[in-house]
Amino acid sequence: MNLSYTYNTNDHPHEEIVEIKKTVKSHIEWAVNNKDKQTLYSTLVENNELFFFQPNSKDTIIGFNKLRELVEGIFMGDDFKAISVEIKDLRIHISKSLRTAWFSCILNDYNEFQGKPSEWENVRWTGVLEKIKGNWKIFQMHFSKAEDLIK
Repeated sequence: MNLSYTYNTNDHPHEEIVEIKKTVKSHIEWAVNNKDKQTLYSTLVENNELFFFQPNSKDTIIGFNKLRELVEGIFMGDDFKAISVEIKDLRIHISKSLRTAWFSCILNDYNEFQGKPSEWENVRWTGVLEKIKGNWKIFQMHFSKAEDLIK
């Protein structure tokens, strides 16, 4: 007996999955798409509940204002150049209430900083979203590298 407790991309689809996928892709592709920071900001909850872990423990982000400082101070500058993004094995789940969703995937994010490659390959990316006023917003994310894949 296969009972799905969630709507999901595997075996229990829902039309909201399309919107969640758009939010996730817009979030990570904003810099490749002409550094469109308004698109980036539209994907996130804009308060102190925003939280995400980076692969480097010193770079944890808590709150929208800290993220905005990073975007304005680093990513919008001429030193940062986005090249391409690849999302593999994207899995999305939505609660039966259709208010909360979570995703996981493998991310390849290629860019340059100060003319040198600065890329993430085979990074595990997970996140939690909530539907706020008709739009899916990311509240929490986690980026990590599998120890067995680190060179």
